[in-house]
Amino acid sequence: MSGEELGALLAKEEISRQIYNYCRAVDRLDAALGYAVWHEDGTADYGESVYQGTGHGFIDFVIAAHGQMLAHSHQVTNVIIELDGDMASSEAYHFANLRMERDGQLIEMRVCGRYLDRWSRRDGRWAIDHRLTIRDFDSAGPVTAMSPSTQGSRDFSDPSYEFLEQKR
Repeated sequence: MSGEELGALLAKEEISRQIYNYCRAVDRLDAALGYAVWHEDGTADYGESVYQGTGHGFIDFVIAAHGQMLAHSHQVTNVIIELDGDMASSEAYHFANLRMERDGQLIEMRVCGRYLDRWSRRDGRWAIDHRLTIRDFDSAGPVTAMSPSTQGSRDFSDPSYEFLEQKR
């Protein structure tokens, strides 16, 4: 493997990690982690009816909105990354399940779509310059929980923070 090929693999891994960090940030309500996914001047377009503005502003917006919910879980898959030196573009399919209570009824929303991101590497760090979110479909309806969540939390007390920081 050439040095150029290895560099491309590392860049793609760093970008993928940032995409995963975004999901972790919004699920754990971790603003600092979410801010790090975008460059300071990065922008986010989640549609006119949701949010258009800075990436950091979107993190503030989504954390405030998710803080009003009972639970949420975001996943990404089918990540495609195209590199061009210190610039890149990516498409990642996303699935978000969000639970809330309305009028005493447990409601679950499901959103399926794609993140179309433009990236740049500045000072050795890959981050988003611009994100366009495509909502392919969504649904909402009443659900019956099978059991209460007993271990996870949407903050730094979540067991994953301690687990991931432990040295083997």
